[in-house]
Amino acid sequence: MTTRASQFCPALRRRVVAIADELEREYGRPHSYRGKPLDVVIGTILSQNTSDVNSGLAYARLRARFKSWDEVADASVRAIEAAIRPGGLAHIKAPRIKRILRHIRRERGKLTLDFLAAMSDRQALDYLLRLEGVGLKTANVVLLFSLDRQVFPVDTHVLRVSKRLELIGPKTTADQAHAQLAALIPPARRHAMHLNLIAHGRRVCTAPRPHCERCALNLARLCPYPARHGIK
Repeated sequence: MTTRASQFCPALRRRVVAIADELEREYGRPHSYRGKPLDVVIGTILSQNTSDVNSGLAYARLRARFKSWDEVADASVRAIEAAIRPGGLAHIKAPRIKRILRHIRRERGKLTLDFLAAMSDRQALDYLLRLEGVGLKTANVVLLFSLDRQVFPVDTHVLRVSKRLELIGPKTTADQAHAQLAALIPPARRHAMHLNLIAHGRRVCTAPRPHCERCALNLARLCPYPARHGIK
């Protein structure tokens, strides 16, 4: 079921805008990046459960080793695995990448996802989710960063920080959070807020414990977490 923005009280929607403003003051307004949809799919798969540095190295090695996605599709899993090993979990990601590429080529006749641009958000999302190994987060990343759609991907950092900010409930799943946060955050703010929540989750609102003493959102009295947990 789709969550509608009208379900949220005005005070919460105002606080979301204030949070977006504060995050942009802290981390800036990120430049819009637009890559080709297929490139973003592969890059996002490589980014799973690893750092940006490692996934970037794995992607660069993959593109250096093979001249085209067709070559990757025709390569052995072992060769793909060797190329992407710096990104971690190569034994899982290599066959996944190969299966996705071969599926698209078999279905479309060539290796491209550029046709997604002519689809609605729902149609493009549904197509991507049919690809084995592509989940809701990856599909939304493709829509946001390659098709410039006003969606809101939710990764582990976004989910954790959003729960501590009480923008979503403590038991909300990542899949549920995609619809809830997209309905709550103004469309024009979603790109920057997605990236800035990730930055905040990595640098300040970390998984082991949040560093509330140096949190811009806490200092601006926009986060209820410190008061609820007796943090001064």
